[in-house]
Amino acid sequence: MSTNREFFYRRLHSLLGVVPLGAYLIVHFMINYTATRGPEAYNQAAGFMGNMPFLLLMEFVLIYIPILFHGIYGLYIAFQARHNTSTYSYFRNWMFRLQRITGVITIIFIAWHVWDTRIQKAFGAEVNFDMMADIVANPIALTLYIISIIAATFHFANGLWSFAVTWGITVSHRSQRIATYVTLAVFLGMSYVGVAAILAFV
Repeated sequence: MSTNREFFYRRLHSLLGVVPLGAYLIVHFMINYTATRGPEAYNQAAGFMGNMPFLLLMEFVLIYIPILFHGIYGLYIAFQARHNTSTYSYFRNWMFRLQRITGVITIIFIAWHVWDTRIQKAFGAEVNFDMMADIVANPIALTLYIISIIAATFHFANGLWSFAVTWGITVSHRSQRIATYVTLAVFLGMSYVGVAAILAFV
């Protein structure tokens, strides 16, 4: 892969991770969080999203195609990257390794989640509170959902830090240190929302 092409792919990979995928993750968590107010609130929010005009087109353009590129190219980065945490256990080296690990977990989880929800909807099932309650009624499934939600929020939050560096937003050490605290707050906040939402279906 030429240097220019790899530079472009890495920039695109970084951009898609924040827009639109990061934005979609936030919206998805907000919709799921309505489950904490009961089945009716969740069904109303999910129904609104499910009945949007041109939904399938928007899903492919804003979600599925970006996820495929971000996921496949992310796996390429993960498996060709040289990890040096065993030699240099600096904070950012560990963040680098965890970013790759959580990326693999997240892409597997997305495939599973899409099968459980979107594909089942295509077969005639209704995506509602009862569907999600049935999925997480299995303790193993619930545990895997919680692990995957935390992995996804870490991947997004740490990806925001990398995005800011990659795109020249945080250049100085001080700005990068501030970004670390900001993205930590994003990770903790989104993890709380995501886990609280999934536990609401139990």
